[in-house]
Amino acid sequence: MLNRKKIWSWLPLALLALVMLTGLRPVVLGGLQRGLLATGLWKAEVPATPATAMPVVLTGRAIYPHNVPLVTLEGKAVNLSDLKGKVVFVNLWASWCPPCRAEMPGIEALYKKMAPSKVAFVMLSLDADAAKAQKFVKAKGYTFPVYLRTGDLPAPFDSNSIPSTVILGPDGQVAARHDGMAEYDTPEFKAGLEQLAAATAR
Repeated sequence: MLNRKKIWSWLPLALLALVMLTGLRPVVLGGLQRGLLATGLWKAEVPATPATAMPVVLTGRAIYPHNVPLVTLEGKAVNLSDLKGKVVFVNLWASWCPPCRAEMPGIEALYKKMAPSKVAFVMLSLDADAAKAQKFVKAKGYTFPVYLRTGDLPAPFDSNSIPSTVILGPDGQVAARHDGMAEYDTPEFKAGLEQLAAATAR
């Protein structure tokens, strides 16, 4: 007969194994990271605002008119250059990435505060299975536009880590880049995007 105390002592390990070895891992870890961010116990890095960041031009020229073909979750083909004239917030993420999940509520909040005529959001999923990305976005109720890549990404989007965010000015120049999880829903970052849009419009 099994000893009840032994069963209870193994239960935490069994639950940990269940989380770490199944599809629950990104859900649980992403939730924990977001919870720590929300309580202030864990401070995510706040990226430099685009207006004050030193320009980062990795190709020596603007992204446009180079082709960066993408496809929407519904299968519609688009190109990043279609957004020329706007500041573009490009975030590389995946549904299996806990830090990506953790920063997304902040990105969604920022997206809802920005004028779509001035700032475009490109949430670029690196999921191999488009259905997984679609299911995740729908379950969370996110409203920002989500795209999938259709081939290899050129610099400066060819990051070795995710989440990764690249901010493009309306002319296609890289204004800022941040690798790793960050809290984007701040008054300073919002003001930076607006200043970048206004500066280029003059």
